[in-house]
Amino acid sequence: MARTRTFIAVDPGEAIRQQALALQKQLTRGTDRVKWTEADNLHLTLQFLGEVERKETLAICQLVQRCAKSFPSFNLEVTGLGAFPTPRRPKIIWLGIGDGRDELIALHDRIEAPLAERGGYRREDRGYTPHLTLGRIASEEREDGWTEALAEHAGWSAGATLIDEVLVMSSELHRSGPVYSILGRAKLTGKRSREVPIVP
Repeated sequence: MARTRTFIAVDPGEAIRQQALALQKQLTRGTDRVKWTEADNLHLTLQFLGEVERKETLAICQLVQRCAKSFPSFNLEVTGLGAFPTPRRPKIIWLGIGDGRDELIALHDRIEAPLAERGGYRREDRGYTPHLTLGRIASEEREDGWTEALAEHAGWSAGATLIDEVLVMSSELHRSGPVYSILGRAKLTGKRSREVPIVP
């Protein structure tokens, strides 16, 4: 049975991707032992589903569409630079979320519940932490001045964008890195409880 690595995500938009790319260049510092995320692959994962039978992907897309249609669009601010597990022992460099963080968590929760009810998709043991993965550091690089670099850019900001859809995506792993494809789109068309200015 054909299976596809599948995940659910939102797209931060081209302007934020270009800001992230510029930050990667600032942080490179002459080392080639950081695997930077390609600009086109920058996304905010809501739910990683793992290997999914291809015949199931249509049902997943329809489920996400049902969840999204009553959820309003919202502004998303990408700001701050940090690392997992800690800045002193960084393995993954990430960009944080300011405005829109609560909305992302609520959107994640809305989609996760019916996915879990379908079966085959286990809830995460850890709480959902919205972030953009900027790069992964090789083990021998993890203590080489990254604490200072992360602290220097802690207040970095890429600005804000409008999130008005959710994507169901596939991931094919290649030697050069993952290649993502969009399997389905789900528009956020719910009504806002109060009038909030929208970033164009």
